[in-house]
Amino acid sequence: MTQHLAELNIARLRYPLEDPRVAAFVKALDLVNGIAERSEGFVWRLKGESGNATAIDGFDDPLVIVNMSVWRDVASFENFVWKTVHRQFYARRAEWFEIMEKQHFVMWHVAAGEIPTVAEAKGRLDELNKHGNSDRAFGWSHLPEVKLWQQARCA
Repeated sequence: MTQHLAELNIARLRYPLEDPRVAAFVKALDLVNGIAERSEGFVWRLKGESGNATAIDGFDDPLVIVNMSVWRDVASFENFVWKTVHRQFYARRAEWFEIMEKQHFVMWHVAAGEIPTVAEAKGRLDELNKHGNSDRAFGWSHLPEVKLWQQARCA
């Protein structure tokens, strides 16, 4: 395989990470990240000294947190997102995160072995927000072979 799938997902917390109202989310980070790392097709994820990416600032807002990872293929990523415990926490996102006015999730292909930077990922997200889906920056709807996101959206 010459290409992998990279993804960036940002979210703006309703409350600071230390606030008890986001404690369930913070407590679940190690669990969900561990499942990702053990999932079929997982390649890499962004993390700081804490083992997660919550302290990595790429968006000039202390309440915006970043999640970025690389997967062997879209099927592997899709399975992690929609067929593991991750889905349960995704379903609770309104408890912890504000609704963002623009796209907050983007995928793109990288050469196998390439690790994207936060700046590159931010550029891809900006590209998606300005121009919509393209082969350089896309969401689930750009990938006709994936369907689980539609089922989750309707649930």
